[in-house]
Amino acid sequence: MLKLTPAERSALRSEAHALNPVVIIGEAGLTPSVLKEIDTSLNAHGLIKVRVFGDEREARVEMYETICEKLDAAPIQHIGKLLVLYRPKKEATKERSDKRGKGLREVTIVKPSPSGTKRPSVTKVILKGNERVTAGGNIKRAKPRQSSSKKSALGRG
Repeated sequence: MLKLTPAERSALRSEAHALNPVVIIGEAGLTPSVLKEIDTSLNAHGLIKVRVFGDEREARVEMYETICEKLDAAPIQHIGKLLVLYRPKKEATKERSDKRGKGLREVTIVKPSPSGTKRPSVTKVILKGNERVTAGGNIKRAKPRQSSSKKSALGRG
């Protein structure tokens, strides 16, 4: 189980206030599929709320402790039928944004200011495989889109 300081727990509690429950535990209780869903949600969000249906407070506390132990999560808050859990996101999800698909490339476009006296505007753009940058700094497709001969005959273009 992950241990947090009271200050960290308080900050996470305030952050979780605006969240809606992501996982709902029904009458069947804490099944392996529910645990897997909670694990997936923790990987995606880090901080989640779980709603438990059932009137037994002891059963909810037991579920809360079981979830935290099995998924290596930190218990943040347990109010009524809501459980708030936290587990830091994995670093692997951040690396995914650096990887681009085949044919994508990043290009820096520098355009002079309209008056010529101010600094030029610099923008970074990701181009697809069939796009190019013109001399004026605009993005154009290398080949025009295919159009249907039937639609053009009907005037739909």
